[in-house]
Amino acid sequence: MDDRRVDDRRVDDLSLAALGFGDVPAEAPLTYPGRPVTTPTLLTGGELHPLDLTLLERYRQRHPVIAVGSNASPAQLHHKLSRPGHPATVPMVPVLVHGIAVGCSAHIGRYGYVASAPYGDAAARTPLVVSWLDDAQLDAVDRTEVPNYQRARLPGAEFPMVLPSGERLDAAYLYVSTHGVLTAPGDGGRPLPGGGDQSALLARLLASSARLRDLLGPDPAAWVGRAGADAAVRTAGTRLFHDEGWARPRGHDPLSTLLSREP
Repeated sequence: MDDRRVDDRRVDDLSLAALGFGDVPAEAPLTYPGRPVTTPTLLTGGELHPLDLTLLERYRQRHPVIAVGSNASPAQLHHKLSRPGHPATVPMVPVLVHGIAVGCSAHIGRYGYVASAPYGDAAARTPLVVSWLDDAQLDAVDRTEVPNYQRARLPGAEFPMVLPSGERLDAAYLYVSTHGVLTAPGDGGRPLPGGGDQSALLARLLASSARLRDLLGPDPAAWVGRAGADAAVRTAGTRLFHDEGWARPRGHDPLSTLLSREP
């Protein structure tokens, strides 16, 4: 029997569920952003296989795409990219990105959660995940991100991106929120950290706004239920973020300069 390991654990069943990656944020919004990979991994056929980084060469014609939210979760990526008879195959590798921090997009997404979004911070050194997508997969992910996010090319010369092997990427794609990022209520305009517990995030926002409680309360479960079921509620909630003064304009972010360049 092969000595196969994922996340330093020996396993015989490499399915997403068996490895603890079963939660799909699109289906269970309060699990957002899902569980990310933490070691080089090949997602294929709904399974996770350890990936020798020397094998990345066979995927070099693909597009490296950095995930700051649920696209780092193999369960979410499998959900987005696979269809009956055509399971996705995607290399997913941890990467340390300089100059990028993770906040919260100033909008409510179609599944009812408040998704993560990157913003520029020169001092940040952030562990993220890069996936290599083929043309069809990139188009599929684009369709799940646009119009709330815009795909931008992140240059390695300005934002170093370091793989576990020490290799640096020349460039990678990154999805930047078209809504800007949320600032922390009552915290002097600092970006609200993203990528954490979704229930805690929604509870904090509800506690900070009576109008949000009227629209989406009283609790996180009610929030995702109402917002996920009604686009008008999502639009109204997004507008309240701006009315409350919580949305940092995109022009205040160093990443805004990337959006004017060709991806």
